[in-house]
Amino acid sequence: MYKRKAYEKLLLWKEESCGSTAMLVEGARRVGKSTLVEEFAKREYASYALIDFSKVSKEFKQLFLDTRTDLDGFFLYLSALFSVNLVPRDTLVIFDEVQLFPPAREFIKHLVTDGRYDYVETGSLISIKSNVKDILIPSEEESMKLHPMDFEEFLWAMGEDGLAQIIRASFNERRPLPDDLHRKAMRFWNEYMLVGGMPQAVAVYADKRNMDAADRAKRLVLKLYREDIDKYGESGVGRLKAIFDAIPGQLSKHEKRLVFSQVEEGGRARDYASAFAWFDEAATVNLCHACTDPSVALALSKSESAIKCYMGDVGLLATMAFSSTGDSMPEVYRHVLLGDADVNEGMLAENAVAQQFVASGHDLYFYSKWAPTAEDRMEVDFLLVKPYPDAAMKPRVSPVEVKSGKRYTTKSLDKFKLKFGKRVGERYILHPRQLAVDGDIVKLPLYMAGLL
Repeated sequence: MYKRKAYEKLLLWKEESCGSTAMLVEGARRVGKSTLVEEFAKREYASYALIDFSKVSKEFKQLFLDTRTDLDGFFLYLSALFSVNLVPRDTLVIFDEVQLFPPAREFIKHLVTDGRYDYVETGSLISIKSNVKDILIPSEEESMKLHPMDFEEFLWAMGEDGLAQIIRASFNERRPLPDDLHRKAMRFWNEYMLVGGMPQAVAVYADKRNMDAADRAKRLVLKLYREDIDKYGESGVGRLKAIFDAIPGQLSKHEKRLVFSQVEEGGRARDYASAFAWFDEAATVNLCHACTDPSVALALSKSESAIKCYMGDVGLLATMAFSSTGDSMPEVYRHVLLGDADVNEGMLAENAVAQQFVASGHDLYFYSKWAPTAEDRMEVDFLLVKPYPDAAMKPRVSPVEVKSGKRYTTKSLDKFKLKFGKRVGERYILHPRQLAVDGDIVKLPLYMAGLL
């Protein structure tokens, strides 16, 4: 298993919970939930029992239901069926793909109260209506989201721990990397924009640097996501498919917000609320909402009608946009690897940055002001709330612009500062060039996005 930051979160849960809660690890399909949890069980417990509800028989499910009121009998059955010695306070019981058998999730309450063992659940589409119908969600359940691998985890998988470490040190000390290391980091960033962070794609690419094999792995994931829409989309299947398939086209435009009428003739924002809620639950996309009046409480002026819809993984976006069929590496991939800034106006770079922000725990917001003249228009790619050194580290709104080319202006950042004044903290530009600080504008290489 590749090193994942979520492992440390599981360690902290084990230490602080001491069996008083179960942990639910949720996220999109194929992001590595089962692999992470089983590796955690192997390393941190004397024994573990893995119950995969995508594989267990109907007989097991019935026995599970029959023994819920007899915990001693349940544990004896579990020990015998999985050939595991259950050690009090040193065994982890894993309910894998728990959304496929909701009664198991409800049973967590009684198991945690019993206190003999620790419990981790994994699931996708965990709160879709059909998966929570007629069950009581246990209050003893904590949860954490596992995302596709971020850029730092990608570097670890590629055996570049040292490069990851020096990038982090460079960010913390606000000093640029030596030029040769900067060029190396940018090469890996360009590879990351194509491969992405789905563990299967990263594994085959890390093994032989084979982009074709990575694409094949990603096409299988995309196929699975479309099958999930068919299976769980209920009455909204058509609209869900339309949004999903429209993402590359919408992101390839200069203004990357979703234009509903282009997704569906006559489409309006209010028609899509349930579809966006479904995608948010499935975690296959990252939604970025317009913020109409930016302040440190960005959610207070969140718009439900102006939305940018990024893919949850930039590698999947690359495959959808440029390599949905065929086995040979598309020519556009070569342009990306060579650092060509004009690949669909930087849609891969912006999607990759959004992915890093989400993995770091940020909600996604942007700011846009339309005006008849270009001089009065303003578009800021992302808004973050961060401590501001010039305000005694009090939180301020930090506008972030993503630049895939080396030549650009700071007009939008300047207009934003002029309009919102003291609400604004440090302003950031993420670009392919070296780190540089110019007053309150901090210019960071794209590969440092996940450190913000």
